[in-house]
Amino acid sequence: MTATTNEQQINSQREKVSQPNPKLNLISPCKIGNGILKLSENDWNYYNSSFKELSCKIGIFVPASGSGSRMFEFLFDFLSNPTNENRSLVERFLNRIQKFAFFRHLPKELQSKLLNFEISLEEFATFLLQKEGMGFGELPKGLIPFHVQEPFVLNPIQEHIVQANLLGVNHLHFHFTIQRKFEDLFKGSITQIEGLTGANFNVTYSEQNQETDSYVFDLDGNLIENEEGQPLRRPAGHGALLHNLQEINSELIFVKNIDNVQHYTKSKESIKVWSAIGALLLEFKSELSKLNSNPDFNKLNEINEKYQVFSQSEIESIKSIEELKELINRPIRICGMVRNEGQPGGGPFHVEENGIIRKQIVEKAQISNNPEQYKQMVQSTHFNPVMMVLSTTNLNGNKLDIIEFCDDSKYFVVSKKQKGKEVRFIELPGLWNGSMAYWNTIFIEVPNETFSPVKTVLDLLNESHLA
Repeated sequence: MTATTNEQQINSQREKVSQPNPKLNLISPCKIGNGILKLSENDWNYYNSSFKELSCKIGIFVPASGSGSRMFEFLFDFLSNPTNENRSLVERFLNRIQKFAFFRHLPKELQSKLLNFEISLEEFATFLLQKEGMGFGELPKGLIPFHVQEPFVLNPIQEHIVQANLLGVNHLHFHFTIQRKFEDLFKGSITQIEGLTGANFNVTYSEQNQETDSYVFDLDGNLIENEEGQPLRRPAGHGALLHNLQEINSELIFVKNIDNVQHYTKSKESIKVWSAIGALLLEFKSELSKLNSNPDFNKLNEINEKYQVFSQSEIESIKSIEELKELINRPIRICGMVRNEGQPGGGPFHVEENGIIRKQIVEKAQISNNPEQYKQMVQSTHFNPVMMVLSTTNLNGNKLDIIEFCDDSKYFVVSKKQKGKEVRFIELPGLWNGSMAYWNTIFIEVPNETFSPVKTVLDLLNESHLA
């Protein structure tokens, strides 16, 4: 990268952080029958049966570089500033300590001390979090033990692998985005699960490209420097993984967050959903392929009525056969949507820009406090658990450049504390938000049982994570 390019990037990002976070114009939330499909039980069974007959190559793409330290934030908080709220969390943690899978990995002497209340919280927390002990304060979340599957203890990486193999697919490729310094530990986890299952798994890794990192500025627009006197840079959010996703060459690509994985014995619904939406995507793509060979606007409307992909304004904006073909030869994604029960997460909305309405997954930070916009947000019935299946080839089977279907204007302005001082930097459009703004998208309601994220270690006490 040249100095001129660097200077252009710095000036562009400086200008962006000086402005408010870009906002979207919400028209309405997507709901069942209006942007979100709801399958009957017969439909689910049909698509599951169809999936079993497929022979295509399937990729599993899991962002797995996130730190596990946030799972234990309440411990850090209690030790630095005890309150009634974090004390109750600590008490729950200690009173059910045997329920956690990592308890099996603690030294026997420490297990005994914990059960007999013979160790101080400070001493235990230090052992749990520091690298001289378990190192959970430094490890990525994907390597922290989640579940006990007697007589084994499995971390999320291992769970994703054994559960994806329940799909019954011969050509399965796993790809984890990681921090490179932990690659040997990831490989060790794979070797261990291969030893337990007697199977060999096709696993690759990549790291978020450091060239996508953002520059960091103070509130006056000055660059922040690191200890070496160089401009400080920070990873630019999961939108940077669009470049990693581009390198996956599978006919179908399944995407799921690292911490949204149920106990193996509770994985039936997730496998059912993945199988069905995989078959549904290929059915949709097959219908588009026929339309591509024999373009017809009436047929486009017929397909759209069935799958609820395009808005009326999108279809009406198409003025020629060439534009029709351009519309349908885009990357395709099917996104599972769960009923909103108060969980955080982006929601499915109809969004207007330049007179065209499209379906988008919208984060709260992208919604203004304008009363009308806020009203649209609170009327949303579903949110995005990140359970997606993707196709990144056109209708002739040729690889698309998915970077071209990103909306670069949908970045995020992020404020953080840096050594006690407020700083700002840019995050790229979110991977399933602006980075997929111009994909052809199907939203489908999926059971809430398929969403059981682990944001705090206490979430591992929920039924979905216990045998």
